[in-house]
Amino acid sequence: MKIKKVALITPPYHSGVVESAGTWLNVGFVYIAGSLRAAGYEVDYYDAMSLWHKWPEIQKRIEAFKPDVIATTAYTASIVHAVELTRLAKEINPEIITVIGNVHATFCYEELLNDSHETVDFIVRGEGEATLPALLNCLNGGGDPAELPGLAFFRNGRVLATPKAPYIQDLDALPAAWDLVEWSIYTYRAKNNARLAIVSSSRGCQQKCSFCSQQLFWAQTWRARSAENFVSELEMLNKKYGVEVAMLADEIPTFDRERWIRILDLMIERKVGVKLLMETRVDDILRDADIMGKYREAGVEHIYVGVEAGSQETLDLFKKDTKVEQSKQAIDLINNADIVSETSFVLGMPEDTPESIAATIELAKHYNPDMAFFLAIAPWPYAELYPQLEKYVATKDYRKYNLVEPVIKPSNMSIEELERELGKAAQKFYMHKFRTLDQLTPWKREFMLSVFDILVNNSYLAGQMRAMMKDGKEMPPEVKALLKTIKGQEGDVPHAIAPIP
Repeated sequence: MKIKKVALITPPYHSGVVESAGTWLNVGFVYIAGSLRAAGYEVDYYDAMSLWHKWPEIQKRIEAFKPDVIATTAYTASIVHAVELTRLAKEINPEIITVIGNVHATFCYEELLNDSHETVDFIVRGEGEATLPALLNCLNGGGDPAELPGLAFFRNGRVLATPKAPYIQDLDALPAAWDLVEWSIYTYRAKNNARLAIVSSSRGCQQKCSFCSQQLFWAQTWRARSAENFVSELEMLNKKYGVEVAMLADEIPTFDRERWIRILDLMIERKVGVKLLMETRVDDILRDADIMGKYREAGVEHIYVGVEAGSQETLDLFKKDTKVEQSKQAIDLINNADIVSETSFVLGMPEDTPESIAATIELAKHYNPDMAFFLAIAPWPYAELYPQLEKYVATKDYRKYNLVEPVIKPSNMSIEELERELGKAAQKFYMHKFRTLDQLTPWKREFMLSVFDILVNNSYLAGQMRAMMKDGKEMPPEVKALLKTIKGQEGDVPHAIAPIP
């Protein structure tokens, strides 16, 4: 069989987390699709997850496209659905070659292939832009995939893994298949369903966080696109596809300060009509205290920094390489620049109790981010921290490893108690925020009302948020009046756009 057609399909997994704020495209598939096309393959970029398609709809699209290869992607929580997708592919046509990539498959390929080698033909370990076309070229040419780096597959009754593939160094040269994206479905709820892109300006992470997958996936390396190349892409996305908001997928986009300043300067100079949402590190915000105004002027509208823990002991266990007091300083800098601040706290560690969680909530209030989320620790089976957590793992159902459903049972709490405490943490934090809503700048106040609408109507926290509204007697009258605007029709909700200074 000559391989000509490749379907890139996201598994239809949902947990109520990422889809709360909007619909997010898979930027990795944009680059892999571009590389496959450059190698001469016809590609269907099919984001079944974002389309909310179920298995019958997925089957119809596969049957219509008639792919020779189906490649899917999976983080830990979606791996069960990814395997189910390969099973469906084989039922439709046993000759379809199936491939799984991304973080979970990269590290758990032995478990995955031993359990599912009847439906999973190949695993791409690491970046896929070079490895997947090379694999297909090899199969078309009658070669042996065992001679290619970056693969794992089942052969002669055992798992065979080839050496690690080298990282792609020239990110500017990667072709991107933006024209294959079904743009109409990608929107950002907090800005009146503005068209949303996910973009990548760099790859890698040089940190050593013990609970995280990224520093392992990238082996603590970091590479970046040039500032000119990245900003030109933002301009193109805005002018050609109407993108108004872009989320940076980078783990540490500001790692190279000189390059980051160049990006900000170009966005200001060219008046790029795209607002940026991004994640960065606490210490990089502290480093950039003198240019936070430039962040704001360039269109950076929302910054997430991972605080993760309320105690220095837990921060040290997580290997965050920051001090508790630095988190407060970084959030203050973001707030003072009139940029939306967001952070998260990882809860559900073995030693957690209702009292320790209550203390974390109080610390979150003290830090005063605009948004805070209280997440259940997900014990990734490949993370450095896993051996310390393994005996507390209550379930091996990977579908629950989504940072919402607890999978670790603390020593002095039941899983059910922990789940209730996580919900109450969000309720208490946002009750506090909405008692002080009138202290925000006008645009931030409107943004937070949009956020509250999302939390009430579109998120996994909906139950807790509705309970908070019933308990609104603690709120000042003027805040109650503002909240009334989101209790009725969707059209009454203000949708904020940050003014450029």
